Amino acid sequence: DATAAFSETLLALLTFTSCGPGGKKEEVLFISVIILKDKRCQLSLLLTKSGSHENISPEKKTTTATSNISPEAALSWSSTFEELLRHSDGVETFSQFLRTEFSEENIEFWLACEEYKTIDSDSRLITKAKQMYAVFIEADAPKEVNIDYATKVAIQKAITTPTNTCFDAAQSKVYSLMKKDCYPRFLTSEIYLRLTKRKGPGTTMFRRRSRSCVFNEPRGEATGDSSAWL
Repeated sequence: DATAAFSETLLALLTFTSCGPGGKKEEVLFISVIILKDKRCQLSLLLTKSGSHENISPEKKTTTATSNISPEAALSWSSTFEELLRHSDGVETFSQFLRTEFSEENIEFWLACEEYKTIDSDSRLITKAKQMYAVFIEADAPKEVNIDYATKVAIQKAITTPTNTCFDAAQSKVYSLMKKDCYPRFLTSEIYLRLTKRKGPGTTMFRRRSRSCVFNEPRGEATGDSSAWL
């Protein structure tokens, strides 16, 4: 088990360090590191789990040879955003683009929602809903998506007795953001134009976190401690 091995390794390091000079201060430091790394480890395990979108998961399909994508196939993705998402190679290429803009959490959340809607087990639904909330929704989540506070609160309440539609509102907002903001830039990006064998106007790729959809509502903090759910 990856999580168990990770914890055992850090525990051994913590024990060794606490025996050295200034043990108590160093122990506190290591505990902080454990908390941070353990959260990232859990996130990695969650995002790499198999599901209905296993073949197009941006976390798993990082070795796809873009040279195998024909210019004709790539050109078809420019017809509509929906057409892009219908093709696994299109999703992977779009994911690569979002990573250059540090906004890959959007497509990862959308894919997670698509998988979530196919779950037919109540127990799995509860587990997955709490995991998705902890990873994508709650304040300061590792891959927090940019949605308004009211939607966050609605999701927090809904996942106490989850259904397959708990994340529909949030997914719709993220979808709209990608379609209106990210997709047009993707079509003029070097990543995409290289596949279509066309040259673009030298569009600059801004290395920033692309969270262009701004909500005017004051942001609050959703209550409840979801860390115990993971």
